Amino acid sequence: MRSTDLFQALVVVVIWGLNFVAIKTAVGEIPPLALTALRFSIVALLVAPFFRPSRDQFKRILGIAAVMGPGHFGLLFIGLDGADAATAALMIQLGVPFSSILAALVFSDRLGMVQGLGMVMAFAGAALLAGEPQGGTPLALGALLISAFCWAWANILIKKAPDIPPMTIIGWMSLLSIPVVAGMSAVFETGQQQAIQSAGMKTWGALAYIVLASSIVAYYLWYRLIARLSVNKVVPFTLLAPTIGVAAGVLILGEALTLYKVTGGILTMAGVAIIQMRRARYLD
Repeated sequence: MRSTDLFQALVVVVIWGLNFVAIKTAVGEIPPLALTALRFSIVALLVAPFFRPSRDQFKRILGIAAVMGPGHFGLLFIGLDGADAATAALMIQLGVPFSSILAALVFSDRLGMVQGLGMVMAFAGAALLAGEPQGGTPLALGALLISAFCWAWANILIKKAPDIPPMTIIGWMSLLSIPVVAGMSAVFETGQQQAIQSAGMKTWGALAYIVLASSIVAYYLWYRLIARLSVNKVVPFTLLAPTIGVAAGVLILGEALTLYKVTGGILTMAGVAIIQMRRARYLD
């Protein structure tokens, strides 16, 4: 991995680690699906007009949007509405073992007993996190679990579309996701317009961070890395994001650093690390 790739991966995980706090702050005033639709609308407005996909690229972006829009982002925002930022930052790490499983199925990457042990550890840690009384509601934790899987699935789809420029994916994935997520908000949420109109500066600042830093800068860098490098060479860097997310949740939001979080987080991250260290010898 080149030094420039390493720097970009580190920038991405720092942005994403702090993004959990930004989302948690924003969903405190705006319903999660409405916030997701608002995020997609702003990103699409800023990016989509300047990056047009071909017909073939459009079809593949449509598949990515179906997974990332309601699947990853929508459920992530729902999860953070009902769980604290630290728990969400750790739960979303299950995207790493999910990525390895999907990479094995799609790209015939090798999975062995050691990796299987790592996966058991990662999911056991997540189960421990789910047992914390104050960590989050069952709905929120379930949403985070599915969100992690959708993130892993989207990584595979992006890996199979290296010819599509990252900004094209970002802009048009956002544009194509708006009707679905907005429709879900209309069905399942109430008071969206009033919430948006009454939102304070802290919420709008958090949304600006979500849109500019996380949605555009971080995902632009991430899609470039995924398209150019092995999935299992890039994904391990996400191990740093939960550490930042947990620290930010505790220091910025005042969340409790409980034994559940510490033990479950260490177990989950150790399991993910085992998976990736074992797979390192097979990286392309």
